[in-house]
Amino acid sequence: MKKIYPILLFILTFFIQPAFSQIDSLRATYAVRDTQDIKVTLFDSDEVFDISLKFDIQRYKKARSDTMNLDAVLTYYISDKDSVVKNIKVRARGNIRRTAICDFPPLMLNFKMKDQAGEEFAGINKLKIVPYCRIGYEQYVLREYLVYKLYNVLTDYSLRVRLFKITYLSSVKEKKPLTQYGFALEPISLLEKRTKTRELSYTNVTQRNLRPEVLDRAAIFNYMIGNTDWSVPIKHNVILVTDAKNSVANDNLIIPYDFDYSGIVGTDYSVPFESLPIKTVQERLYMAICRSEAEFANTVNEFMEKKDELYKVINTFPYISENSRKSMTKYLDGFYYLIDKRNSLVKKLASDCRWFENQSNLRVR
Repeated sequence: MKKIYPILLFILTFFIQPAFSQIDSLRATYAVRDTQDIKVTLFDSDEVFDISLKFDIQRYKKARSDTMNLDAVLTYYISDKDSVVKNIKVRARGNIRRTAICDFPPLMLNFKMKDQAGEEFAGINKLKIVPYCRIGYEQYVLREYLVYKLYNVLTDYSLRVRLFKITYLSSVKEKKPLTQYGFALEPISLLEKRTKTRELSYTNVTQRNLRPEVLDRAAIFNYMIGNTDWSVPIKHNVILVTDAKNSVANDNLIIPYDFDYSGIVGTDYSVPFESLPIKTVQERLYMAICRSEAEFANTVNEFMEKKDELYKVINTFPYISENSRKSMTKYLDGFYYLIDKRNSLVKKLASDCRWFENQSNLRVR
């Protein structure tokens, strides 16, 4: 049954492309866009942010609706004695995790349009949260959070994240509070402002329309973490942007996200598409167009230069279990072993890319 989920997702993306849109519609009294004239500080810190959310949790989990906004109260603490309370809206979001996998679907927090400068959530009108999914899955959340931090090391063309410690409170029945780690994703409007880009609004973009060095970095990163759950033509788990003032064709940029199907995260529900020549997500497969060996080697060298920083992200993170730490670093070891072994990684990338370009059903051109 687990294998059905990614297959269905792959098929549905051809017919329900708006489901992967980064734009979320909200009720008129709530935000339509993220405010641009307020300095946003939420993603400037790596400290864990403690918050509580109080809403009708049972209704949320039962409905799993990505259109139903529920009243909620968000509380966060600015000191040991002082707290800030906000009335917000929450709704479910996502696709497979919302509909088929998680007991607790991913969250969207919708803030009122008017907000005061200087507060932690100032300048943010809507915020995507990756919560715990199921009881016992917290390590997966922490590992996926670290994957985003790994990509931050390699490039600014990446989504920033902020780790939250969230206490969930029921607004309907008296229940014991549940506290779990989750993380927030940088809104796309903030990404655009930070990187001086704008999200592409048109379709029919393929890998050949992307800036080569940016595509190669993203594709090799996905190879490094064992992620095959992405596609450019259907904008699946990728954000496509271009320089805000750039009118040059075929110079677009790719920003990958959503890494729960990667081998380095290792969720128990992650399986590769049956059409791929791998049996588990622990196997790596390069899924991008070919370059010369010199071009591959040049990009691989970036990963070598950042090797110590990448390992440091994992080894200095205090919130994952020792088993998770060892598992993640061991998975990275497999990638770097191929570089150290006479750079056989370059030959592997060259072999995989030829297979990939021959798969017309993957719509890479």
